[in-house]
Amino acid sequence: MLKSLKVLPPTVFAVDFDGTCTGFDFPNIGKDIGAAPVLRELVANGHKIILFTMRSDKANPTSDDPEIICQEGADTNYLSQAVRWFKENKIPLYGVNYNPTQGSWTDSPKTYAHYIIDDTALGCPTMIDPKISDRPFVDWIHIRMMLEARGLL
Repeated sequence: MLKSLKVLPPTVFAVDFDGTCTGFDFPNIGKDIGAAPVLRELVANGHKIILFTMRSDKANPTSDDPEIICQEGADTNYLSQAVRWFKENKIPLYGVNYNPTQGSWTDSPKTYAHYIIDDTALGCPTMIDPKISDRPFVDWIHIRMMLEARGLL
């Protein structure tokens, strides 16, 4: 007698952009840090990617916080630039800053995902290379190893 295998739904990953998919160079798109091949492999294995970023297409952004970078008169379509990076790297997005299924069961603005990959997340493996960015960024070699250890790649 054969036992039926439980089919698990796809794993959903919320993935930050600056410092995670690319080196941090906001408001520009940062340098390659090796995220694209891992993200493509996740999607090829049936997982879903949600772009989870503070980037937006807000016109004329302003802030009193000195750590928030605002540019007037420049191309402020920062979110669209990040979405374009995913398209150019052939990584289909399941959602942008929102899981499209969560509206049926919650009104929370927090994006529902099984895993979050973000350079600012405590415990996320990062590295420093001044040739790429002046801030730490995600170490995708270690992320790949973690995903393989969990059987996700």
